[in-house]
Amino acid sequence: DCLGTPIVYSPVKADLTGNIKKIRAVYDSNPAKFKTLQNILEVEKEMHGSAWPKTGATLALMWLKRGLKFMLVLLQSISDGERDEEHPNLIRVNAVKAYEIALKKYHGWMLQKLFTVSV
Repeated sequence: DCLGTPIVYSPVKADLTGNIKKIRAVYDSNPAKFKTLQNILEVEKEMHGSAWPKTGATLALMWLKRGLKFMLVLLQSISDGERDEEHPNLIRVNAVKAYEIALKKYHGWMLQKLFTVSV
């Protein structure tokens, strides 16, 4: 399997679905009030003041966007044919590129090392 063990990539899937659930929960709490993501952002900005945007569905949306960017860069890198000539069936090179572009700057030292070890 070119993705490696499920243990390595299941946190990525869990993170994406967790962020979607958080955003969905806010929407479900008042569908009339939260018709769009923009509505959610505006209400949370007013509600949380100086703590915004690092709270609630806004934070989940930011992390969802980052995770989706990771997936976009990963898939684009694979599509572009970037690969490790010594291990052409693995996507390690693509995953590292995507991580460095999309997520690394938002993670602390420990998570960065954990990602490096995982791939």
